[in-house]
Amino acid sequence: MSKGLILSLLLGYFLVLILISYLTGKKSDNSTFFNGNRNNKWYVVAFGMIGASLSGVTFISIPGVIEGNQFTYLQMAVGYIIGYFLIAFVLLPLYYRLNVTSIYSYLEQRYGTVTYKIGAAFFILSRIIGASLRLYLVANVLQTFVFDDLGSPFWLTVTLSILLIWVYTHRGGIKTIIWTDTLQTLFMLISVGVSVYLISDDLNIAFSNLYYEISGFGYGEVWQTDNPLAGNYWWKGILGGMFITLGMTGVDQDMMQKNLTCANQKEAKKNMISFSIVLFFVNVLFVVLGGLLFLYVDNHPEMCAAWGEHGYQNDLLFATISLEGGLGLTVGVFFLLGLVAAAYSSADSALTSLTTSLSVDFFDVEKKEKAEQEKIRKRSHIIMSLALLATILIFKSMVSESVIWELFKAAGFTYGPLLGLFMFGIISKRKVNDVTASAICIAVAVSVWCFWKFILPMEFMGGYQFGSELLGVNALLVFIFLWISSSKQEVQS
Repeated sequence: MSKGLILSLLLGYFLVLILISYLTGKKSDNSTFFNGNRNNKWYVVAFGMIGASLSGVTFISIPGVIEGNQFTYLQMAVGYIIGYFLIAFVLLPLYYRLNVTSIYSYLEQRYGTVTYKIGAAFFILSRIIGASLRLYLVANVLQTFVFDDLGSPFWLTVTLSILLIWVYTHRGGIKTIIWTDTLQTLFMLISVGVSVYLISDDLNIAFSNLYYEISGFGYGEVWQTDNPLAGNYWWKGILGGMFITLGMTGVDQDMMQKNLTCANQKEAKKNMISFSIVLFFVNVLFVVLGGLLFLYVDNHPEMCAAWGEHGYQNDLLFATISLEGGLGLTVGVFFLLGLVAAAYSSADSALTSLTTSLSVDFFDVEKKEKAEQEKIRKRSHIIMSLALLATILIFKSMVSESVIWELFKAAGFTYGPLLGLFMFGIISKRKVNDVTASAICIAVAVSVWCFWKFILPMEFMGGYQFGSELLGVNALLVFIFLWISSSKQEVQS
């Protein structure tokens, strides 16, 4: 696939996004940027959220992890559904009742200003890490297969990527994101569907026999019930998926900001429930694609050699087969469209939510005069853009494992305390000192990180391996310590 064609595709794609930005950004103000004027249709939001939830990490990493984990990723996908239903019936009613722009405003009402600021800071740290890892992954693929040959350095590739995101989000904000996410989700799903069809056709596998063939190759295990100590044991996967959903969606400004653009609570619930069901089947499609990729490599030894030139990195397997394999131009074109769509549907909404949190939670934009509000929002947008750029460049020299697991591990130390704060606030009416609550969150996050970093690598509990349920453990510890330090005096509702 020629570099000129790839660059033309990228340019054409961004021109379409900029056009959408122009159409949705007319007569925009801070209300448009932060909550989309609360008039978006639930089905549009639901469809667009698929792309934002999956991102470039899922697009690249999920197919790659099949080699070590087979189909056990679907255990987490089951947990996702449970988490989304809890969000729909517990958290969404709370957010709509309070009529919040930033969901962390709840923490100020429940605990106090210090906890509110700490909670928002945890989100900003979490989302910068997550968004940077996701965009890093895609930028790295583009760098490896395109820009290295053109002599463009990695820092320039990333800078241009973030600049383009800034261009099409700085006016319409979340209003623009809702519609660009819809387009990007469409591109991503078409890309995966076309790839599954063409690879299975090349291998002469009927659609009805896909699981049988993949299972016969040794990659079909869905439920890991043999080793309770392993990180992918079945109940760990379900609990991990549930806690990741509650943490990385339910108490995450990025994902909830989209839900809060719906006209009312009823519409938002429809969005969340329908989205969760569709997302499960999309995850099934991704793991099937992963199995097919390894089958393809096994049947085409020359592709194994090409993959080896990239260090046999699982994150580069899909890219290698799509751009350097013998499946034709169609797969390469749709792979690039899907990859870029997956990456930017996550990164653009992250930048918007980071801007919202910084503006509302730290610069008190809603308490300023209208003229000053506009300046604060634009300044915050630039600050967060630069923060993403700096973090990605740092990750270029740091990331060594499969990116999706790095993301989940990082989220466990930052989203866990947030989830614990919300859980305690909703379940209990006991009063906690503001500074004490903040100190508990910081102490638990640091302690769990130290535990994961220094104790888990040793033999622990007979070789027990934590999976993504570590996020839930983190949240539970915060809940317990908040309860211990609280008084029976009830807070005012």
